Amino acid sequence: MRTNPTGRQLRLGNELRKLREHAGLTATQAGQLLGVKQNQISNMEAGRVGVSPARVRTLADHYRCTESAVVEALCDMTADRTRGWWEEYREVLPAPLLDLAEVEHHAAMLRTAVTVHIPGLLQTPEHAREIFRQDAPELSPPDIEHRISFRIKRQAVLFRDPPTHQHVVIHEAALRMQFGGAEVARRQLGHLVEMSEHSHVVLQVIPFSAGAFAGSGQSVYYIHGAVPQLDSVNLDQSHGPVFLDADAQLQKYRALLNRIEAIALTPSQSRDFVHTIARNL
Repeated sequence: MRTNPTGRQLRLGNELRKLREHAGLTATQAGQLLGVKQNQISNMEAGRVGVSPARVRTLADHYRCTESAVVEALCDMTADRTRGWWEEYREVLPAPLLDLAEVEHHAAMLRTAVTVHIPGLLQTPEHAREIFRQDAPELSPPDIEHRISFRIKRQAVLFRDPPTHQHVVIHEAALRMQFGGAEVARRQLGHLVEMSEHSHVVLQVIPFSAGAFAGSGQSVYYIHGAVPQLDSVNLDQSHGPVFLDADAQLQKYRALLNRIEAIALTPSQSRDFVHTIARNL
């Protein structure tokens, strides 16, 4: 039995629980249908024990779930039992950071809106180092290096074949924050423009002149799953990543990102805007 299930394992169990509750069944009733004890259903839903694709299909049938795309997506979550590269950081980084890398690895698409920081997947090592130097409580030099290497390895999703599509909206404030000084900032902006030239990376900028806009007080990271029901929202808090996946929460943040993207400059205008800021540093 697992003592520390990963975020993906917890999500699978949570989705199975949602299906059961939608069917109006208790864990005891579900166990009777499956021929197992109630605690085995509870352990599956808590991510403490593994679930086979065959068992997922059986449960879905008992729960009268007719959405085949959802069932197959859940089966895929059970079939991937490989240990990802992030596991090598298990003893040195907080578990939510590892969960973030795992979710990104399996994402169909990534959408981000930020007001102060450059998104992690688009940061240079120098820029990231300055960000981590500002953490409170202060990180030790080895901890900073662990976090930098982890962040750079996360960026592999943008370079694999096929790469993950990322749509980023960055406020002008984030572009003008000179973490590490003008030269580090100039290289960071150059990297941002370079990445935006890839077809799978869409960059939009919200200039100061746009004024007030929805969601201006927070950063939002929306991670698309294989089906909309498996999407996740990551909110970056001072104590680490927080994941949201309730249907109402997903609808709220999809709508919020739609509004943010609608008021931002076009990708072409945004690229020129970043170029101008970099030249004036």
